[in-house]
Amino acid sequence: MSDSHSMSYKRAGVDVEAGYEAVRLMKADVKKTFTKGVMGDIGGFGGLFAIDKDEYDEPVLVSGTDGVGTKLKIAFLLDKHDTVGQDCVAMCVNDIVCSGAKPLFFLDYVAVGKNVPEKVAAIVRGVAEGCLKSGCALIGGETAEMPGFYPADEYDLAGFAVGIADKKKMIDGSALAPGDALIGIASSGVHSNGFSLVRKALGITEENAEELKKYNEELGASVLEALLVPTRIYVKPALRLIEECGVKAVSHITGGGFYENVPRMLKDGCRAVIRKGSFPVPPIFGLIQRKGDIPERDMFNTFNMGIGMVAAVPADMAEKALAVLAAEGEKGYVIGEIAEGEKGVEIV
Repeated sequence: MSDSHSMSYKRAGVDVEAGYEAVRLMKADVKKTFTKGVMGDIGGFGGLFAIDKDEYDEPVLVSGTDGVGTKLKIAFLLDKHDTVGQDCVAMCVNDIVCSGAKPLFFLDYVAVGKNVPEKVAAIVRGVAEGCLKSGCALIGGETAEMPGFYPADEYDLAGFAVGIADKKKMIDGSALAPGDALIGIASSGVHSNGFSLVRKALGITEENAEELKKYNEELGASVLEALLVPTRIYVKPALRLIEECGVKAVSHITGGGFYENVPRMLKDGCRAVIRKGSFPVPPIFGLIQRKGDIPERDMFNTFNMGIGMVAAVPADMAEKALAVLAAEGEKGYVIGEIAEGEKGVEIV
């Protein structure tokens, strides 16, 4: 038990003892994520991680940072806070695996209007779950109580991950060639991007929240439940694809959809051709498009449309790639190919 307490600070809206209780409640979940490189325990001034120098010839650290964005508004409306942490982890680790990097550790930042220890612990439980799914350790974080800045029942969540890759094995798109196959890995839904447009299109407000909590036949869940499904974490299947299938380039389909993200994995002289009918589009996207009267191009320029990650492999590796994904419990599709031309993406 800490001897730190301040009634003056508490009257100003910050309860340091609630912070200590939140740490106590989250410790077991955090410790489940610890890997062999973790040094020390949570609560220090810095998270410590030892790199196995014998495992890499030329180790390169790869980092990524992101938040959950306005998807948090859906968590507030449902009063469900144990999945958004996975979104936060996924947004970071799915980015760094595009370089062929294995995530090592993660740190989170939770800013709250009022520190309710059980709620903060639920948020961190989701972060820990995301770390377990991606094989990285949660080695530290920060909970900031900010009364007057955030409403008492709201919060923000962000984090960052650090991974490692051997320089000679990194994925940078330089080996791409016309004829390479594009493998799409299925998403779990909207993931954690475009929610400002989602909320506008579906008219999501506190006033109509009860209507949006009702079961929707088309979605097989309520609208809010379908939207809150956490972002899929692709680290383990992606690393296996890279190891076994000659992956030449990888793109994480986040904000900006296909038109922004796929070109990021291409080299000059190569364009990506993606075929719309080659993969199923989850019904949540059809609902968003209809309700918001959104042009199809804008949908593909904002959302993942059912494909959360795209990998380019040699054409003769396409079937093996699908088999590897199936063995990892993922649904994969051949969604197009690399063609010669100006760098960009064509959706046909």
